[in-house]
Amino acid sequence: MAMAWIWCGMVTLSLLFGVLNGTLDAVSAAALEGAQAGVELCVSMAGILCLWTGVMAVMDRCGLTDALARLFRPLLRRLMPQAAGDRETLAALSANISANLLGLGSAATPLGVQAARRMARQARDGTATDELCLLVVLNTASIQLLPTTIAGVRGACGAASPFDIVPAVWLASVLSVTAGVTAARLFARLGRR
Repeated sequence: MAMAWIWCGMVTLSLLFGVLNGTLDAVSAAALEGAQAGVELCVSMAGILCLWTGVMAVMDRCGLTDALARLFRPLLRRLMPQAAGDRETLAALSANISANLLGLGSAATPLGVQAARRMARQARDGTATDELCLLVVLNTASIQLLPTTIAGVRGACGAASPFDIVPAVWLASVLSVTAGVTAARLFARLGRR
């Protein structure tokens, strides 16, 4: 609701200043140009998301996602021992992290929600467990080997080499996951005291 008020205020102020300055035609042209650019970006992003969702489906069919998930299970068992006790929760967690590694946030979200729902069953009095909070941290600050969504946006906006950001993304995502896990562990210990 607040965003609706903000947008309405911005539009109203733009129109008001356009009328006062005598540049209402420039305001109209800028609005139409922005709308066109927004539609073009959405269409190009839809294509990129379809491509990478298809790649994820092929990886799933050939068993590569299961292999990637098996690779993460020992780490997840150590990070989240209670959640690792449930096979389906562990499978959803592993698949979520695998999809995030490939930069497929839109594909990772349903898996993360599924894992969070299963983990929420262990919560008492509606309070999130430490492991559920850690899941949110891992899902938000995920390590991305292939930042496909960001590269797609860069490609749609005309970048000559959309994937040239990969080393910076690797460094930033490893640092953010490290900081997030450290903070989650620290707050979990402080909460127990």
